[in-house]
Amino acid sequence: MIRLSPARRALLQRSTPAFLVFLSVALLVLGKADGVLLGALRARAIDLFAPALSILSRPLEAAAAVAQRARDWADVYRRNEVLSRDNRRLLEWRQAALRLAEENAELRALLKLVPGRQLSFVSARVIADSGGAFAQSLLVDAGSEEGVRRGEAVLGGSGLAGRITDVGRRAARVLLITDLNSRVPVFVEGAQTVRALLAGDNSPHPRLKYFPAKAAIKIGDRVVTSGIGGLFPPNLPVGVVSGFDGAVPRVEPYVRFSGVAYLRIVDYGLAQGLPAPVSSVGPRDKRPRGRAFARR
Repeated sequence: MIRLSPARRALLQRSTPAFLVFLSVALLVLGKADGVLLGALRARAIDLFAPALSILSRPLEAAAAVAQRARDWADVYRRNEVLSRDNRRLLEWRQAALRLAEENAELRALLKLVPGRQLSFVSARVIADSGGAFAQSLLVDAGSEEGVRRGEAVLGGSGLAGRITDVGRRAARVLLITDLNSRVPVFVEGAQTVRALLAGDNSPHPRLKYFPAKAAIKIGDRVVTSGIGGLFPPNLPVGVVSGFDGAVPRVEPYVRFSGVAYLRIVDYGLAQGLPAPVSSVGPRDKRPRGRAFARR
């Protein structure tokens, strides 16, 4: 070990800061004076240390890949657990559904339940509006050739439009619910269900008649068919109570008759009880059940 005398040690301590300051200033001046040289030195340093850094980084990359592989396996295991749990739950629901299906079949056998008949309908185009001061009816381009029969219900896009009154071979007449001769038994669905009769009077808003005197009918109550009388099935939408003419409620139909272009003639199987008019022509029923026909 080299031992310096006190005088040399004191000289070295006094000169070291000055040397470092000089070296820093020289490096700054050299960087300003020749940037290309410093850039080349940096490039040489990078080239010199790049292989070592590359070798040192490989274990780190391998460790990161192993960690990512472990996370992926853990995620797969977690998803497998979730799928297994969902599969067990679905199997339980399947068994429950099978048991309910068996119970339903047994109850149907006990009750001798008759399944609902499949409805058939004809979509027909309105070809004439015979409405006026004394009649509210439409002509459609579907008749007995398409299986249309007298008494069948006619629906618009939103509710009941009327019923078939006259049938020809290729056309039929629809009596609208606004016609003076139209009478439809209905229920008014409000705070309480009220039985009434919807009576047309050739105005756009038919009246409600023959309801209890203390019935709480108010504007906005929904009006549906009651099914009483057997001409229409129950719960066909008709309209809403729109106002009062004195004490008489007025109903605004769901169907806008002024701009209707197509109507649907539906066979609910209720028109068979009506007596056939003497002038009726064409086959009684040529329409296959469960199928829809539309004239172009």
